[in-house]
Amino acid sequence: MLVPFDKLPDDSRIWIYQSNRSFRDAELEEIQEKMGRFITEWTAHGSQLEAGFEIKYKRFIIIALDQSNTGASGCSIDASVHFIQGLEQQYDVTLLDRMNVSFKQGEYITYKSLKDFKKMAREKAISSNTIVFNNLVANKLEYLEHWEVPASESWHSRFVS
Repeated sequence: MLVPFDKLPDDSRIWIYQSNRSFRDAELEEIQEKMGRFITEWTAHGSQLEAGFEIKYKRFIIIALDQSNTGASGCSIDASVHFIQGLEQQYDVTLLDRMNVSFKQGEYITYKSLKDFKKMAREKAISSNTIVFNNLVANKLEYLEHWEVPASESWHSRFVS
């Protein structure tokens, strides 16, 4: 069951998929439609899942699942990953590679490999104040409060001084 993202409880489980590039406006419309259909039909052991999504900065797909009634099962998680893989293929983007980092450089969002991010940190091209996207947040409240944070307040802190 598709629920508006802002209506889901703060303890809803979160999955964040970051794209290696910004989606074009036409792609965003298609992706929003596909996401809505997927979530409307998403189930776990035959039970409807109460979930929502949002797309931020034309680059991040965030799925939230209210697990108070029905939690995600291995099969339902597999279904969501398969769906995301389909988006990767259709739009020629990378969404599932967790070894990449996104961060803000002024008003722009930069996407780099972890190796390049570490190099930029060594070269002082980024600092502990650089705003990073902590895609490891586990629930909606963490997403709302700790997703966009200075590198010093995230797992990225080990690379910056």
